[in-house]
Amino acid sequence: MKNRFMQFLIAVFIIAAVPFTTSNTASAASSNEIAAYAQKFIGTPYKFGGTTPSGFDCSGYIRYVFNNFNINLPRTSADQFRVGKSVAKDELQPGDLVFFANTYKKGISHTGIYLGNDEFISAKSRGVMKANIKTDPYWSPKYAGAKRISTVKVAFDEVEVKSTVPMSETFKDLPLKHLAHDAIIALNKKGIINGYLDGTFRPENSITRAHAATMINRELKLKATTELTFKDVSPNYAYYDDIAALVEAGIFQGYSTEEFGVNDNLTRAHLAAIVDRAFDLQEKLDSESQEVSSYKDVPTTHWASESTQALKTLDQTEVFQTDNFNLGKKASRAEFSAAIFSAISEE
Repeated sequence: MKNRFMQFLIAVFIIAAVPFTTSNTASAASSNEIAAYAQKFIGTPYKFGGTTPSGFDCSGYIRYVFNNFNINLPRTSADQFRVGKSVAKDELQPGDLVFFANTYKKGISHTGIYLGNDEFISAKSRGVMKANIKTDPYWSPKYAGAKRISTVKVAFDEVEVKSTVPMSETFKDLPLKHLAHDAIIALNKKGIINGYLDGTFRPENSITRAHAATMINRELKLKATTELTFKDVSPNYAYYDDIAALVEAGIFQGYSTEEFGVNDNLTRAHLAAIVDRAFDLQEKLDSESQEVSSYKDVPTTHWASESTQALKTLDQTEVFQTDNFNLGKKASRAEFSAAIFSAISEE
């Protein structure tokens, strides 16, 4: 009797253990898991053509990390740049691939894995190391874009929006009574401006010159016939075509440093001037336009004076119906949306 009882217990144990020992079902990798695994190889020496922990080159390292999660990527950095979905620099998440151009050869020539907090990791000449994507004097100017692999689950740090204020059904952080609400929703439906993957719009976030150029050109659909010569805009840059088109049209201008300033925040003064150039705001003014007061902090001699006045006159949202314009303040995503919406509503 005792033997039978022991046999029964053994059988139960075996049956209970089967699901854990025989299941080979693989789930999609988490972006944080990829970033964490990638850091296990910090200090691994560089080896040209290397694909193992005895020595990696940049693309070999990327392939090795992703192969651990049963994700097969192309062998070279240039080919890896052709897969996945493009990701804006301010929307990077751990596990995204980041690319750099014109390192040891022209075009896409280096790839790494984004870790968060502006850091990425890659196999460099001194081995597998971290670097800051925005401040590193070597890598920052060579940044060329990022890609997100579709089979990677992005792990967001969800922030619960606790508010009694009624929110938009489209974006959970956009109050229905926000002055730019209707403008944002209208532009989102037209595909001009998008929210973030966590369901937010972040209306008060600033907007870069590169993103502004891209979103304006989603409406204008201009094409460039000449190549750009800016030091910080490589031919492989994700927003190259839009920047080139708007620069050629005279809507955007570069700096005296021969740079475009892709990651520089757009100021409110530049917002007014750029929207004016893009949509001919001053030409839309006529004798029937309602007279509005000038901004107290915008001298008539300022280079953006007429543009700010035209924007205030044509404003469809009340966002720009203020006493002061704050020329040097960073333009927010909400203000950008209000300006574009007002401009195209007059067409």
